[in-house]
Amino acid sequence: MAMAKTKTQCSEGNKKEITYPCKGCSKEFCLIHLTGHQQILHEELNHIINDYDQFKERINEQKQNPQNDLLIEQINQWERISIEKIQQKAKESKEIVIKHSQTLINDTEIKFNYLTEQIKQTNREDEFNEIDLNYLRNQLMEIIQEFNNPSNISLEQGSKSFINEISILLLEKPKFNKWNQNTITVAGGNGQGQQLNQLYYPHGILIDKKKNIFIADNENNRAVEWKCNAKKAPGSSGVDQLNCPTDVIVDQQSHSIIIAERDNRRVIRWMNEKQQVLIENIDYWGLAMDKNEFLYVSDWKKNEVRRWKIEENNVGIIVASGNEEGDQLNQLNYPGFIFVDEDQSVYVSDIDNHGMMKWNTDAEEGIIVAGGNGQGRNLNQLFSPQGVIVDHLGQIYVADFENDRIMRWCEGKEEGEIVVGGNGRGNQSNQLNCPTGLSFDDEGNLYVVDCWNHRIQKFEIIL
Repeated sequence: MAMAKTKTQCSEGNKKEITYPCKGCSKEFCLIHLTGHQQILHEELNHIINDYDQFKERINEQKQNPQNDLLIEQINQWERISIEKIQQKAKESKEIVIKHSQTLINDTEIKFNYLTEQIKQTNREDEFNEIDLNYLRNQLMEIIQEFNNPSNISLEQGSKSFINEISILLLEKPKFNKWNQNTITVAGGNGQGQQLNQLYYPHGILIDKKKNIFIADNENNRAVEWKCNAKKAPGSSGVDQLNCPTDVIVDQQSHSIIIAERDNRRVIRWMNEKQQVLIENIDYWGLAMDKNEFLYVSDWKKNEVRRWKIEENNVGIIVASGNEEGDQLNQLNYPGFIFVDEDQSVYVSDIDNHGMMKWNTDAEEGIIVAGGNGQGRNLNQLFSPQGVIVDHLGQIYVADFENDRIMRWCEGKEEGEIVVGGNGRGNQSNQLNCPTGLSFDDEGNLYVVDCWNHRIQKFEIIL
């Protein structure tokens, strides 16, 4: 608090005096009321300290005796109630068995006494043969059998428990990852060109389990594999004889590379230095593969996404749109990159509609999950979105091409958030210039195709 030199109205009094301002509540106090105000603040501080000490004591008690936890007490109560129910049920069942057992004994004694008389009579008459003996033996066996294994009583366990089962639910809060904003260039970054340490408007990207980087090097008409921590891509033959490749994926099962060639209008597989045409005569852009090895391809001219079974000669099944271009929920307008999740839902970058669409399995219409509010730089907008990837929490990451940023969107939210980039268009370590493809490695590091800077940027995750 600082001393004031002019007389003003005290907030607690009725006349003007030399007052002192309180920066906390922005009120003016005379000296007398200032002392009282300070006393009130000290009392409030003491309350906070008291609450702090009580909570600290509670934590220490919990450490010393974890059995005092509220959930432990609830479990103990459930245990007591359950045991009481079991004991009561067991008692009732035992009483029924004892009562029935007594009845069985009484009935058996009657039958046994009757058999005893028959045996005595047979013995007295002394005129019996094998038939009589078999009859007596069978009667005795029946009585013994009924006594040892009574047919009208048994124990049955019901399918429904009369005890309420409990379980412990551990609800984890979604972890919203963050990345170092100053990136590391892991491929290219030496200007546009055809050398093995250069890229030329790269598009799609994929990171494998060994952190090797597969890149669709568009204007160089090649697909390159950049080994982890390598300074340049190795030389190759054949895979550098493409025509404007836009996307690349790795088929883990066949250990092959699948590439979409835009200008050759085909999808090829590259394996063991040999090329195989998988699909042709369609205007491809994005590629994806689901857990069942189905191949998904976006067609930017027909404004649709189809699913194909590799090695089967068919025309594919439409899984998104299939209608003429437009901005309705059953339409697309220049579909680009795609992603397929565990449920086979298809995410499509709807480039000219400036949004990201999700098509659930067998859906006739898509859902706008990001953007879709016209082109722009606001947090509820995208501008020509490109690469898309969805993490295990369902968080959607989008390469916002014209806005030079990577956005994260949670389905159902009206706005996204900038996770990297968004610092203006440029070639500094915290800047992007028209990003396209996206990929994560197993550690959660984010890789971005910085297309117009002709490089691949790695954003390291902050743990």
